[in-house]
Amino acid sequence: MKDTPRQNFRWAPHTSGVTPVKLKDFEEGGSVDAANPYDAWEQLKTTDAALQVGDILETELGEIQLYKYVGFEEAKWIVPEHAAGIPAKI
Repeated sequence: MKDTPRQNFRWAPHTSGVTPVKLKDFEEGGSVDAANPYDAWEQLKTTDAALQVGDILETELGEIQLYKYVGFEEAKWIVPEHAAGIPAKI
């Protein structure tokens, strides 16, 4: 997650359920071969690429998990209407 949205995320109240996230708030940080999100966290925790609250792990199938204070929770990309094939209103 980029720094500015991370600060907003850190201070926002905890919510449960699927968290909507904006693609523009994130930048790719590499890849890790792991069995699950907690395995990835364990592999990365002592490296320069350690996961921070607000980071996302994405599977090869496009499923995403958001790292929160309480662990990993399901997230979903917010797709703007014009990007989803619906003409933008002008």
